[in-house]
Amino acid sequence: MNNNKTDFAYQVVYRYLVRLINEIHGTPAVRLPSLRLLARRLRVSISTVQSAYSLLEKEGRICSVPKSGYYALPSPWQDAPCEDEDLLGRYHANARRPDMFVFGADEPTLLQSLDGPLLSLERELMRQYPCQPDPRFQPFGDLELRAALAARYTSSAEHCWHPDNVFVGPDKTGILKTVLQGLQLAGSAVLVESPCGWSMLRTLQSFNIRVVEISANAAGHIDPDRLQDMLQREDIQLAIMSSRLDPVRGQIQPSAQRQALAEILNRRGVWVLENDSHSELCYEPGEGRLRDLINPERLLIIGSFDRLMGLEAPFGYLLSRHSRALWHQQFLLRSFRLPLIRQKAIARLCSSGQFDAHLQLLRSVLAGRMDTLSAKVNLFLGEAVRFDKPQGGATLWLQSVHRVNMARVFERLLEQHIVVAPGELFSVRGLHQQHLRISGTADWSQDIDSMLTIIKHALIQERLPQD
Repeated sequence: MNNNKTDFAYQVVYRYLVRLINEIHGTPAVRLPSLRLLARRLRVSISTVQSAYSLLEKEGRICSVPKSGYYALPSPWQDAPCEDEDLLGRYHANARRPDMFVFGADEPTLLQSLDGPLLSLERELMRQYPCQPDPRFQPFGDLELRAALAARYTSSAEHCWHPDNVFVGPDKTGILKTVLQGLQLAGSAVLVESPCGWSMLRTLQSFNIRVVEISANAAGHIDPDRLQDMLQREDIQLAIMSSRLDPVRGQIQPSAQRQALAEILNRRGVWVLENDSHSELCYEPGEGRLRDLINPERLLIIGSFDRLMGLEAPFGYLLSRHSRALWHQQFLLRSFRLPLIRQKAIARLCSSGQFDAHLQLLRSVLAGRMDTLSAKVNLFLGEAVRFDKPQGGATLWLQSVHRVNMARVFERLLEQHIVVAPGELFSVRGLHQQHLRISGTADWSQDIDSMLTIIKHALIQERLPQD
């Protein structure tokens, strides 16, 4: 058996054992199959089973007892959700539980990631750079990565970027906090598209920012007249807008609408923070990012690699042509210290074309999976929900046809070991209470048809009386 087959067999054993352990979650320590029995059952070598058991033991999921065997351990008590946690706390606490089917997460790279090539390239670079090539502190990120990002965002002579315009941080949230601090937005008003990712909403609230939400109209688009009215009524300092793809609803903004919104934002002279975390996940290629229409002196772009490459590439980044001195000061104050070789590995994946090839494959895989999930939702939930078929991303944004108590739907599904993302999580004003998000990258080896049937029954059971 060659290495590739051995690695594959090892992964099969590991996944099998994880599922077995999850099934007995919450019970006292239970003895697991012996090495010989499991090797015979799965038709692999005893050494392959031993490797899987050893890794699980290091992770603290099992323990070995001399002359007795391996035993599954109960999960740590701190992972158990508390009854007095808010909705987001309960979502995260339950999503961490190993016995739950997480159906509400937004993790596109679970289907196709660059983690393997990234780590292989990092090991190769470690051999090339046995010692840190430049011991000086690089608070703005590695120059090679900043240059790669500048090249990636340059679309023409008119819309060009340079490494000095690019700043790298540990993650997207860290970059957002740096922007809010640099623009001194604490206590001010910020406009966001709604639904909006909960991480961004919670970060804004942590700065005591008044979040002003603008939702799509009946056609699924942001009404330019409504945007203009809100900007006239509210003292908005910053507008956070998606680049091309709405990251929650998975819908592409029509170019005419994008143009109209940009003209209004430019006239009002507000700061515009383009959220570019998902635009590369549009299934079909297209032109016209919001950034190409915004006054460059009032434009900021924020993005990250984790949704596109994988969890081994967590870094976030900021692009700005405005006041390098301001951002230099802010990044020096925050003193981010990032792994240099990992940054170089990401830069070389970008410059070599591997990243683009990966994205092309990722988009294709996502489009196929979401087609399948959309068909299943129509089949099993068709009378209970409505939704627009996604044009990008890894999730479906569902709206209940009938008025329901979605908080109770969420709790009822938790009882069935299913974690969805209620729409209320994507608003600070309690909007989207008739919506929920499900993911196309959940564990497809599970019985998805049964999961959707359970969701349908929960929606039926929690219908509210008609007014």
